[in-house]
Amino acid sequence: MFGNLRGWEIFVILGVVILLFGAKKLPDMARSLGKSARILKSEAKAMKKDGEADDAAGAAPAADASAQQPVAPRTIQAAPGDVTSSRPVSEPNRTAQG
Repeated sequence: MFGNLRGWEIFVILGVVILLFGAKKLPDMARSLGKSARILKSEAKAMKKDGEADDAAGAAPAADASAQQPVAPRTIQAAPGDVTSSRPVSEPNRTAQG
């Protein structure tokens, strides 16, 4: 992406970004971008684990479906320890599919 840009061109682009957004808002924007990246990473890991668990459950049929405990809804957190932005995740009910 930056293979064709030389050093001074990158400094010019950074200067324009600072002029457009202001030096005070850049740390907030970077912090917000970091939170978004953490959320995306954690959700990708959770989806991968859910997919692996679904594959394993599909390979070995359950003896009694009524004996399963109800699962608590998962929540997405913006950052570790940040409970103000947590929200429940609605997931489809997979027990009705047959």
